[in-house]
Amino acid sequence: MPLLEHIELATGADPVGTVLWMHGLGADGWDFVPIVRELDLPEDLPLRFLFPHAPVRPVTINDGHAMRAWYDIAMADIGRLPDEAGIRESAAQVEAFLAREKSRGIPASRIVLAGFSQGGAIALHTGLRHTEALAGILALSTYLPLAESLAREAADANERVPVFMAHGTQDPVVPPALAESARAVLAGRGNAPEWHTYPMPHSVCAEEVAELSRWLQARYRSPILLA
Repeated sequence: MPLLEHIELATGADPVGTVLWMHGLGADGWDFVPIVRELDLPEDLPLRFLFPHAPVRPVTINDGHAMRAWYDIAMADIGRLPDEAGIRESAAQVEAFLAREKSRGIPASRIVLAGFSQGGAIALHTGLRHTEALAGILALSTYLPLAESLAREAADANERVPVFMAHGTQDPVVPPALAESARAVLAGRGNAPEWHTYPMPHSVCAEEVAELSRWLQARYRSPILLA
């Protein structure tokens, strides 16, 4: 499968790991490029960041207007009538990036899947089903799509994958209850996420970015990853 158009940058020479970051509905890969500088990662932890652009497709809830989207949304209640075909298509596109990173010498154990909103949903969906253990999953202001199929599709390799979830308590786009439900599903599988909430709407705040930096550094400093 051809790779989606994307932005690639590295924080230093010879990256020791890759963060594959998916944007939200209607945005593009450039949306989270500034966060790389804000993470203020140490010079001795060079990482590669990839920011794919989702395909352009009509989005039902937005009167069918075409925009970058990982999948269609048909209802204001975004947890209902999921676009299974779109979700699985985007998961396959993420898998293509994972395969390319492995071909460049970065094993799955040094790859973090990250995403915001729709992008976070794709990160969770794909990461929990990936057949090789990942370094972690960052799921920001998001929820768990196709949760009913997870039990039969989840990969044993990522049964205990570290997950960082964060959500705004005033989020009008992805209701906090949806995120709490995702958290409960993962906890029920024995994969309790590191959970953070912030008094914000559908966005990212400075305190959250600081926690993200700490979490990423902990993942890539893990003796398991460095072995």
